[in-house]
Amino acid sequence: MRRVFVLNGVNLGRLGIREPEIYGHVSHAQLAEHLVATGQGLGLDVEVRQSDVEAEMISWLHQASDESIPVVINAGAWTHSSHAIGDAVRDVPFLLEVHISNIFARESFRHDSVISASAQGVIVGMGLAGYDYALAHIAAMLG
Repeated sequence: MRRVFVLNGVNLGRLGIREPEIYGHVSHAQLAEHLVATGQGLGLDVEVRQSDVEAEMISWLHQASDESIPVVINAGAWTHSSHAIGDAVRDVPFLLEVHISNIFARESFRHDSVISASAQGVIVGMGLAGYDYALAHIAAMLG
């Protein structure tokens, strides 16, 4: 099975608690369990990681680059502000950006992404199902 990282950034560890009207009631642990099972069904070895520490996220992106691991990333607010993460994603061989909410229907600062230019695709506003779509796309691309 092909290894894939699902990397969730700042505040996403609070899924199910923080703004459930936007992000839903599913916890990060429940999402991770679901994505691992979904990945197995697609022939993928999914590792779900979450951090509120920017340096840790950058280390994971460097690991993905060094080991040619495809990445699904939801960097949370770092999407709009972290040029360090924007630099780190440039070397990832296959990257899909996911956002649970429709960032274009929210505050204007959320409309810009430092990640999108390096991503092979961006999934926005599809709820947690966006992660499933990303994993299915990676499985299809890997053949």
